[in-house]
Amino acid sequence: MDCSTNTFMLTGRIPAVRSAQITTCVAGASHRVKLGTSDLHVSECCLGTMTWGVQNTEQEAHEQLSYAIDQGINFIDTAEMYPIPPSKETQGRTDRYIASWLKNQKREDLILATKVAGHGNKYLREGKETRVTPSQIEQSVEDSLKRLGTDHIDLLQVHWPDRYVSLFGGAAYDPANERDDIPFDRQLRGMAAVVKSGKVRYIGVSNETSYGVMRWIQASEQLGRPRIVSIQNSYSLLVRVPFDTDLAETCAPRQCNVGLLAYSPLAGGALSGKYMSGTAPEGARLTRFPGYMERYNKSQARTATGEYMKVAEKHGISAVELALAWCKQRWQVASTIIGATSMTQLKENIGAFDIKLSEECLADVEEVYKRFRDPTIR
Repeated sequence: MDCSTNTFMLTGRIPAVRSAQITTCVAGASHRVKLGTSDLHVSECCLGTMTWGVQNTEQEAHEQLSYAIDQGINFIDTAEMYPIPPSKETQGRTDRYIASWLKNQKREDLILATKVAGHGNKYLREGKETRVTPSQIEQSVEDSLKRLGTDHIDLLQVHWPDRYVSLFGGAAYDPANERDDIPFDRQLRGMAAVVKSGKVRYIGVSNETSYGVMRWIQASEQLGRPRIVSIQNSYSLLVRVPFDTDLAETCAPRQCNVGLLAYSPLAGGALSGKYMSGTAPEGARLTRFPGYMERYNKSQARTATGEYMKVAEKHGISAVELALAWCKQRWQVASTIIGATSMTQLKENIGAFDIKLSEECLADVEEVYKRFRDPTIR
């Protein structure tokens, strides 16, 4: 049975092969993978939700959820601080939109991931600075469960480290910025407590480093507590460091076996080409969250994006399809988190998982990467 036939049987759609350089993949977005050392079998495409409540209405969120589930996706990712950009007024809307949809679904068929905030948020804990302490982890889980209308979370992730880490394309690590932080063993005790209570099944990290992953694993081995099974980090054609180097080794199945959940695979939409003029479209994420997104709009990032767009055109696919199909084919990636503000975007994003890039196409991508290794570093 050929690859296209398998895709039709699994999705009910006959995928078109648009280029001699492209073939359709066996299972597409619905294909399941085992996440790290857990028994969670997640779809290779995960539905991200961070725009729901600012850029998307509740009805639009429900439409996206229903469509994604119909396409075989079983993995949904949220966070206690969503939607983004964060604010006291909107915090928690995303979860409430999921909850109202979840009432009419089979909860056991879905894998629901959320995140507890790292160091520094000012409005989640009634004006108290967020820290990854056992008491705050417990409060975060209780509040998330209430908003989501469920009795358990399948994957609880630390949204960003409690300690100082250079994040989001920031400058090189500077010891002068180090601060007091919650010890790893204490953080793990808090995570272990919510697992033991049955409110959380598995734990993971996000925006983490190799050092952090190793310390989490070390703490779990020393204390006999649950291991992290996933790491949610930015990963795309524009952002491959540090995951392609030391983090890839650290998280590899033979080593710590921590599955990568790749977020921002389209670099905040930049890899679609919509920022190529240098001016963001009205309502785009770059204009709503400039401090975080500006790194994708730098001249070097735009130049690299233009080169990847040429690769996509050469091989008969869209820039979005190239970026997402590439991410899916990376051995480092367990599941790719997509997000959309319209159904047109969502359908294109999910459809990209039916594409398998040829060796020639992948070689062309690598040629661009050799010239633009870190185009988003600030």
